[in-house]
Amino acid sequence: MLEVSRLSVSYGQLRAVAGISLAVAAGEIVSLTGANGAGKSSVLDGISGVAKAAGGSVVFNGREISNRPPHHPGRRGLVQVPEGRRLFATLSVRENLLLGAGPHCGRRFSNSDFGGVVEFFPALQDKLHLSAASLSGGEAQMLALARGLMAKPKCLLLDEPSLGLSPAATEDVYRLIAGMRPLNIGILLVEQNVELGLSVSDRGYLLESGRIVLAGTPQQLLSDPHLVSRYLGAGENTPNHG
Repeated sequence: MLEVSRLSVSYGQLRAVAGISLAVAAGEIVSLTGANGAGKSSVLDGISGVAKAAGGSVVFNGREISNRPPHHPGRRGLVQVPEGRRLFATLSVRENLLLGAGPHCGRRFSNSDFGGVVEFFPALQDKLHLSAASLSGGEAQMLALARGLMAKPKCLLLDEPSLGLSPAATEDVYRLIAGMRPLNIGILLVEQNVELGLSVSDRGYLLESGRIVLAGTPQQLLSDPHLVSRYLGAGENTPNHG
C-alpha cells in the first residue's frame, strides 16, 4: 500500500531524513520510533507532502506521489494525524469531525458513516456539542484520531499520539489504535516510547539521526542488545525536527 524508498528531507542545510526506506501494508501497524530529534515527524511530513522531499520516492496504492501537494488526488486515502492534535478549539467536536471528512462531506459521508466513527470513540459520544477546547488531553487525541477516520483513510500517519497524555489516557488511546485492525487501515505510527509503539505493532523501525538503524518484528527489536543504548543516545545533538 505505502512504499517509501530512499526518502530524504532537508530544512535548509540540515538533512533531517537521510535516505530511508519503509513499507506499510493494508491492515498493518508499523511503528517508527527513536529519540526526540531523530527525524520521525519529518519522515511523516515527507510522505504526506507537508515537507518537500529532497530525494527518494513515495508510492501510495501504486501511484508515485513524491512532492505532490497534500491535496493531490493521488494522496486520497493517505491521512496524517499531526503531532499536537491541531484541533479547532472554538469549534464543537461535531464540527471538527465534519471538517475531517473534507469540503464534500455531504456527498461522501452519510449519517450512518458519521455514527460509525463516533461509535468507535465512546468517550466522545456525549460531547459532540461541546467545544474541542473543553476536552481533556486524552479526549482531544481521540477527537484527532476520529477526525482522521472521517476522511475514510486507507493509510493513517499517526504522529506521537501519546504526546502530553497521562499514563491512563495513553493506555486508552493505544487501545483504540490497536482496535483499528479490523478496519483494514494501514497505520504508520511515530512514537518516541519504543516499548509503547511496538506493543501494538506488527513491525517496527528504529530511527537515529535521520537513518533507520534497526528494523524487524517487535520481538526482534526488543531482543536486540543495543536497542536501548541506541535509542537513548539517538539525536542528542540533533536540532528538533521530531
